[in-house]
Amino acid sequence: MFFYLSKRIAIPNNVKLKCISWNKDQGFIACGGEDGLLKVLKLETQTGRFAHPDCPCLAVCFDNGRCQIMRHENDQNPVLIDTNMCVVSIQWNHTGSVLAVAGTQKAGLQDRDVNIVQFYNPFGESLGTLRVAGKQISALSWEGGGLKIALAVDCFIYFANIRPDYKWGYCSNTIVYAYTRPDRPEYCVIFWDTKNNEKYVKYVKSLISITTCGDFCILATKADENLPQVQQSIGSLGHLFVLVLCNSIGTPLDPKYIDIVPLFVAMTKTHVIAASKEAFYIWQYRVSKKLTALEINQMTRSRKEGRERIYHIDDSPSGSVDGVLDYNKAIQGTRDPICALTASDKTLIVGRESGAIQRYSLPNVGLIQKYSLNCRANQLSLNCNSSRLAIIDNSGVLTFFDLDARVTDSTGQQVIGELLKLERKDVWDMKWARDNPDLFAMMEKTRMYVFRNLDPENPEHPNKDYIINFEIRSLRDSRALIEKVGIEDASQFIEDNPHPRLWRLLAEAALQKLDLHTAEQAFVHCKDYQGIKFVKRLGHLQSEAMKQAEVAAYFSRFEEAEKMYLDMDRRDLAIGLRLKLGDWFRVLQLLKTGSGDADDSLLEQAHNAIGDYFADRQKWLNAVQYYVQGQNQERLAECYYMLEDCEGLENLANSLPENHKLLPEIAQMFVRVGMCEQAVTAFLKCNQPKAAVDTCVHLNQWNKAVELAKNHNMKEIGSLLARYAAHLLEKNKTLDAIELYRKANYFYDAAKLMFKIADEEAKKRTKPLCVKKLYVLSALLIEQYHEQMKNAQRGKVKGKSSEATSALAGLLEEEVLSTTSRLTDNAWRGAEAYHFFILAQRQLYEGYADSALKTALHLRDYEDIIPAVEIYSLLALCACACEAFGTCSKAFIKLESLESLSPEQKQQYEDLAIEIFTKHTPKDNRKSELDNLLKGGKGKLPTCVATGSPITEYQFWMCSVCKHCVLAQEISNYNFCPLCHSSVA
Repeated sequence: MFFYLSKRIAIPNNVKLKCISWNKDQGFIACGGEDGLLKVLKLETQTGRFAHPDCPCLAVCFDNGRCQIMRHENDQNPVLIDTNMCVVSIQWNHTGSVLAVAGTQKAGLQDRDVNIVQFYNPFGESLGTLRVAGKQISALSWEGGGLKIALAVDCFIYFANIRPDYKWGYCSNTIVYAYTRPDRPEYCVIFWDTKNNEKYVKYVKSLISITTCGDFCILATKADENLPQVQQSIGSLGHLFVLVLCNSIGTPLDPKYIDIVPLFVAMTKTHVIAASKEAFYIWQYRVSKKLTALEINQMTRSRKEGRERIYHIDDSPSGSVDGVLDYNKAIQGTRDPICALTASDKTLIVGRESGAIQRYSLPNVGLIQKYSLNCRANQLSLNCNSSRLAIIDNSGVLTFFDLDARVTDSTGQQVIGELLKLERKDVWDMKWARDNPDLFAMMEKTRMYVFRNLDPENPEHPNKDYIINFEIRSLRDSRALIEKVGIEDASQFIEDNPHPRLWRLLAEAALQKLDLHTAEQAFVHCKDYQGIKFVKRLGHLQSEAMKQAEVAAYFSRFEEAEKMYLDMDRRDLAIGLRLKLGDWFRVLQLLKTGSGDADDSLLEQAHNAIGDYFADRQKWLNAVQYYVQGQNQERLAECYYMLEDCEGLENLANSLPENHKLLPEIAQMFVRVGMCEQAVTAFLKCNQPKAAVDTCVHLNQWNKAVELAKNHNMKEIGSLLARYAAHLLEKNKTLDAIELYRKANYFYDAAKLMFKIADEEAKKRTKPLCVKKLYVLSALLIEQYHEQMKNAQRGKVKGKSSEATSALAGLLEEEVLSTTSRLTDNAWRGAEAYHFFILAQRQLYEGYADSALKTALHLRDYEDIIPAVEIYSLLALCACACEAFGTCSKAFIKLESLESLSPEQKQQYEDLAIEIFTKHTPKDNRKSELDNLLKGGKGKLPTCVATGSPITEYQFWMCSVCKHCVLAQEISNYNFCPLCHSSVA
């Protein structure tokens, strides 16, 4: 039996099914309920479909893989099976002859489970294994006919085809096959003589196999123990099985009772070989005459010495001494059982489960050679000269082994036997040719292949030589009458023996001789309306030569018809003929070679048709040449695209006039290959700016998209940018969204996202220098936004307005647009806060305590940006360092009043304040210098961003970007602005 997956269907949900087994023919249903009880139901059904009356029919399987098959619910001697897998579902086929067990099994050294379906007969013998892909198999179900099985795996349904081991054979033009019938317990064996179409029916009980060779066949059966003569034989000899030699009409010629199970049977012209798992039995049969019924029923007739022998599989017979018929050898066990055998007139091949192959000579049985394979053979077959062995293993893989080849192995030693390179999967049967050792046929899934010398013989280029037409006698007689006697006599014969094919033959012959009257009548009899019209048209022609040319064309003699047209100087008719045939190459040739000017439209049509011919065969380069001559720009663009000739496609687009219908299609071709600039040019040339913008957006060319949108006054770009930015933000690609807005000159939106990042990093307590840089970048984007608004307003102001007027108008519009935004008004606050925070600490650690205190006092204005605890802790530290204890005391008071601190932290600040101010009076020694800084508020002096000191001089440097100031004597020490890092120059 062979299995292979044939189909898979996906379902929306993976349905978990309960384990259920239904033997339809024996009438048992076994199912497991949630209460843990096994329920067995008996149905009133016929049992005739079983070949064995005492066949086990009730299967019970457990989660651990153990299974028992019982004849009834009280069976004390059930068949026990260990499947070695975790079972999820079992089910019988429709006849109860095969039990399918589905589950999972550990895959060797891999740490995962593999889905397995194992098949057993009712007596627990393994029939094969099917591996199924997927994570978890959950259920299985048989088709009604038992030739397909459905498997539920994950969210898929797999369908596997089942190829049973059919009992059949072929001998002497007779097909012998067996099947079961519902109304009889026996097998029905049919002997069908295919030559005479006669059939002979025999009924055989407990049929095991059918084997054929030459003019005879062997029926292997289990002996009927109820017959008295069989009981007598069993009592004396222990025979349980019988090999019946039959002729091609089913007549028994010679039966042989044997005491081994004939699991494997092979037959040659002189020998029958039957094997169990431990031993093989050889019978040299002879058929000199047909036996009488009395002789057939005589079970204890004498045997001639040497005709029957038995050998144990572990024996090594030399062939010099004949074996003996000792059934005790069959009782002895073996560690490596027999799994397959085959035989020819001179060779016997026995396969073992380990992969070993043993080769014996015949008729003197001697062990010649042992071979080793990497698979377990399920079927063996020798070619006609016994030089090659075909092996089909349990997985359906077909391989071939050369028995006589001498090769050198990996160790450098010469060995006999070589595994050939050909390997085919999903093979379930094969047959060698009887007269050619290199020819064989094989069945692969649902197809049959014929191989010659390991190469498939199925022709890839069929021709008419493979088809042979045979004419019937009346057709041959009519043809002979027309050729030898004449049309009139042939017409009379056809009238006496009318048939449409004969009338057609007469019409064709009459046309050849231009007998239009007879031809018309014949066409009327065969009801050929087209033929009647053709004859009518011929009748209107005046020239005999023209009629002959038309008749030649009618009978597909086109070369002859064309020559006649050209001889009559009717090139137009020759061209028309080739046009009807679709022979454009010849049409082009006739147009070019003829005298006079050719029809330009027809010449263009011919070029385009030949271009289509090459394009249909994907010969794009050849097609281009003809499309250029045919001026077929549409197909030319397709050819350039298929050739990936972007330069040719671009030149074609440039050559087309504006608003040409082909330009949008060419533009789409450029889009598909990612060529943005060329696609935009093509779209603009056909006046489709919206498509051009969409192309830029699709290809992430946002700068170009914005430019196009502005040039064509389009407002959709804002929504597109917002949509794309939202997509980037969903994927946490905030920086990419900022870059997108920046490139598209949407500086305000980019600044909002940058401020958001800076605020988040500040909350995470990231390094202050990094946070400052983020705030600086945010502020720079706001400055670019300011400049953009001013430039936009300048463009709106017309006439003789002054620059100051336009700038003022820009500021007014910007103020209107940004009244609700704190970003545009205080863009530099975040950068200032962290700049002074870093500067104060740097000054403190460098020993400039006074400067550090002045800088730290500015931080009081930035409590919304930097946590107050950090500001006042730094201020207290700087004040204490320069002995400004009054300022230090105020800082401690502020710290002790912060609600964000825990009571423990507040207590620590109180303890530290007590420790400091018990030693020092909380007064500032240089109060006059700090008055301006301590007051703060509106009207305070500008601050130098280089030193943190207030600027009291009239001359100072101001940054052109951030508009912050630096003392005149300090700016000479810097090449870049201390705050925004723009160039001082």
